[in-house]
Amino acid sequence: MGWYVKETAHQLGTPISSIMAWLELLKLKDIDQQIYTELEKDVDRLQIIANRFSKIGSLPVKDLHSVYEVVNNSVNYIKTRSSSNYQFLLEKPKIDIVVPINNSLFEWVVENICKNAIDAIGQKGSISIKISDNQKNVIVDISDTGKGIPRSRYKTVFRPGFTTKKRGWGLGLSLVKRIVEEYHQGKVFVLHSELNIGTTFRIILPKYDKPKIKV
Repeated sequence: MGWYVKETAHQLGTPISSIMAWLELLKLKDIDQQIYTELEKDVDRLQIIANRFSKIGSLPVKDLHSVYEVVNNSVNYIKTRSSSNYQFLLEKPKIDIVVPINNSLFEWVVENICKNAIDAIGQKGSISIKISDNQKNVIVDISDTGKGIPRSRYKTVFRPGFTTKKRGWGLGLSLVKRIVEEYHQGKVFVLHSELNIGTTFRIILPKYDKPKIKV
């Protein structure tokens, strides 16, 4: 998978550069500034996505970040790109929790789970996110009011290629698992789900980097 996603990032590079060049030309034309601004935001987003893909398969750099701030950035982005029929509820912890993470990749984790939640919800519903911690770990619970997941599929949903949608590659949750478990030494799993009631995904991240064992 590492080679595949790196090649995807490489292939995205050329069209993104081309679009950026066209945007520069549009600056010279008399077009609605709001249209230009929105186009520019989307191109910036494509660059972020390409950058994220390029990090898969290599060791990403981790720095100390506020988990709430990283999650909040993801939620704000999803809000601007989804219908007002979806309500997002992010509970801010009383004490800011700072842990070593790659903020770009972890934002991707939250976005992917939220996008899956929106697909599961359908036309209208809510997504709730709660951040908590204990002595060793930080815990992020993402709950939705969607159609639910059968218990037999709790682990299957993380397999590459698994999807219940007519369109899609089924890579979102498999990337989530890889980013959380391989790059952050954490865990991600379906905590609880009820059919036609909703699902809760749980992410567990260590507060401190685990020492690497030399073989």
